[in-house]
Amino acid sequence: MKRRMFLPAIMSVALFCFIGEASAQQVIKLFNGKDLSNWDFIVDKNAVPADQVYSVKDGVIHIKGNPFGYMYTKEKYDNYKLHVEWRWPQEATNSGIFLLIEDVKNPFPNGIECQLAAGNAGDFVCLGGSDLAEFIQRPGEKRPAFPVVKKANATSEKPVGEWNEANIWVKNGTITVFINGVYQNTGTNKVKAGHIGLQSEGKDIQFRNIQIVK
Repeated sequence: MKRRMFLPAIMSVALFCFIGEASAQQVIKLFNGKDLSNWDFIVDKNAVPADQVYSVKDGVIHIKGNPFGYMYTKEKYDNYKLHVEWRWPQEATNSGIFLLIEDVKNPFPNGIECQLAAGNAGDFVCLGGSDLAEFIQRPGEKRPAFPVVKKANATSEKPVGEWNEANIWVKNGTITVFINGVYQNTGTNKVKAGHIGLQSEGKDIQFRNIQIVK
């Protein structure tokens, strides 16, 4: 009899702990599936209106790729897991996910790019004077305009037309990237919080299901 009463008690405690843990996680949809009201926009040299580069159709973000630029969240975020899905509708070219944007500038922000360029998804690029501890500069070597920290493994991207997944953890300035479930990179930044951005560079790219879990 005591054992029968004890088991439901354990299950109740476990359920309470699970509910408590789940409620502690805050899911924030950065893209609402309808419009880009949560975002601001940069177009290189303000060459065209932003709505000619960034748009929404059938619940998907379409970024033209030309002119160059980026869209970025109106708010800054820290300590989160970011989930982003993207695909190339016609040709695998170039784009990126911008992280920990400290200063919004035209045409490049101060922040870290998780590269999405075909064959290099998961590389880190230091933009606008930003830095990562993992970037090693040889003595006497001139610092490149865009320092790169290469990904750890062979490309894990999917073919043109198929949806890819990037899962990115940012904690106290440390960025860890998985592309389609494959670990690709870790970078350590002094900046702890910043805007999140999606790049226009190259040709058409599409994004969907963009959210963070705090």
